[in-house]
Amino acid sequence: REKVRRAVRGRHTETARRSAQKHRRPEREVARYHRKNWVKSGRHYAYGGRNIPEARYTGRASDVIHEALSYRGTPYRSGGGSRGGFDCSGFTSYLYNKRGKGLPHSAAGQFHTGTKVDRSSLKQGDLVFFETVRKGISHVGVYVGDGKFVHSSSRRAGGVRVDSLSSGYYSQTFRGARRVR
Repeated sequence: REKVRRAVRGRHTETARRSAQKHRRPEREVARYHRKNWVKSGRHYAYGGRNIPEARYTGRASDVIHEALSYRGTPYRSGGGSRGGFDCSGFTSYLYNKRGKGLPHSAAGQFHTGTKVDRSSLKQGDLVFFETVRKGISHVGVYVGDGKFVHSSSRRAGGVRVDSLSSGYYSQTFRGARRVR
């Protein structure tokens, strides 16, 4: 128990320090705010109730799609995982973490979660993976149906947007899909 308490205390301190620097507020004030948002569920602590392993999302895949599409136009931010800006894996992990399904913040890490799906049997909400800028899985998006997917593309391309899997570039770089349930 003491190890858990120390770990949680460390998270509070680190979160407070980062927020205080970002918002230029006194660290104590920020620490008080963040401490309120940490909740305990069973044996796990989570921030704001998200990422709790016991939490189960019983909604439809279309809910994920509806929310993903609502973020169109959100700017691309390298390493971003919030509404202020997303990178590709930050976008998908943000969507699924809100539903209690913890995904790592890397496209390669997400490629090893869930069950493998053939391209011909894709359903709404499946993760689609690409090999774009380097060898191995380097890009991820969420399949929305009709051969299209939503993803956080790049700063130059305008951030979160919808593209077609059959377009030349994405058709050539497609490497697989996973279903996260």
